[in-house]
Amino acid sequence: MTVWKNQAFTIAHADAGQFEGAGLRPFFEYRQLGISEATQGAFGAHVIRAVPGMESPATWHSHDLDFQMVYVTKGWVVFEYEAQGEHLLREGSCVLQPPGIKHREVRHSDDLELIEITAPAVFATQEEVEP
Repeated sequence: MTVWKNQAFTIAHADAGQFEGAGLRPFFEYRQLGISEATQGAFGAHVIRAVPGMESPATWHSHDLDFQMVYVTKGWVVFEYEAQGEHLLREGSCVLQPPGIKHREVRHSDDLELIEITAPAVFATQEEVEP
């Protein structure tokens, strides 16, 4: 594998990818896009989709990372952020969640799909008390 400035060329096709339940939240499934491997863990990217019929427990948490962006491709989701309130994100919505911001996923549609990009690919998550 050739590497350019700590990155390798990679392509991920939807028809070749598989969703797995082994992720941060049990009510979501995750399809990795190969970005973690191609960037030696500096960045991560995956498609997240809702598991129909499962709901979020709406627990407050934060992440120890440098970058987290979410882009909704299908359905809708309601997030609540400390000092920002609740926000409905729907198809085409994008949010940059600053490092360490306390937040929670309140509810989502059964057909929710979104893309999440993070830096680094692997990061710690802490449970938080309501701000």
